[in-house]
Amino acid sequence: MEIDYEFGPAFTLMTANLSPGEKIKVEPGAMVSQSHDITMETGFASGGLFKNIMRSAFGGESFFVNTYTAGASGGWVSMAPSAPGDIETFDLTPGQAFFMQGGSFMASSINVDVSTKFQGAKSLFSREGVFFLRAEALDVPGKVFYTSYGAMKEIQVTPDKPVKVDNGHVVAFTDGLQYNVSKIKGLGSFLFGGEGFTLDFHGSGSVWIQTRNVQALASQLIPFLPTGSQ
Repeated sequence: MEIDYEFGPAFTLMTANLSPGEKIKVEPGAMVSQSHDITMETGFASGGLFKNIMRSAFGGESFFVNTYTAGASGGWVSMAPSAPGDIETFDLTPGQAFFMQGGSFMASSINVDVSTKFQGAKSLFSREGVFFLRAEALDVPGKVFYTSYGAMKEIQVTPDKPVKVDNGHVVAFTDGLQYNVSKIKGLGSFLFGGEGFTLDFHGSGSVWIQTRNVQALASQLIPFLPTGSQ
């Protein structure tokens, strides 16, 4: 498939141009528009009932996925994330894993399986959640499309250049990386500095960060929300 991007990085719209008979899996609610010769079917996201329960409960994704199929003359599907932000493509080779924060997955080629990956006890201290989403191409190369809140930036990590990222700004990372959860040193920094825990990436690969933080936005809005007494 050929991919076109418009209006990035704040309000990105992605259009997948499909060859005749080609399919794409899309999260429910992401489709914005489509050509008339595209058909859509709704089914389990991947891997059966248990895997979909885990994906929905812990990965922040829908229990179901929509599969769009192009007709005899091909077609196109345009999609966008629910929050203002960017969309990126990652090309998967068979057996290669790609990890995303919950809620970041938007679409993939038909042969990509998306499951949940338990991050261990260290993740109990991270706002990124106990589980990341794990995308893998099952047999032939595939594509996964993932989203951010705000613009997205790729950072290269090498053994001699580890990277520390606030845990509300991690979008995705490659399987050549490992991370540790650490707390900003100093009680004053933790309580009053607006920072808490970070994910410290090391190894060889890439990590993608987002310029905005949903949790930070929510904390700014809470004082203005009406209470039950109002």
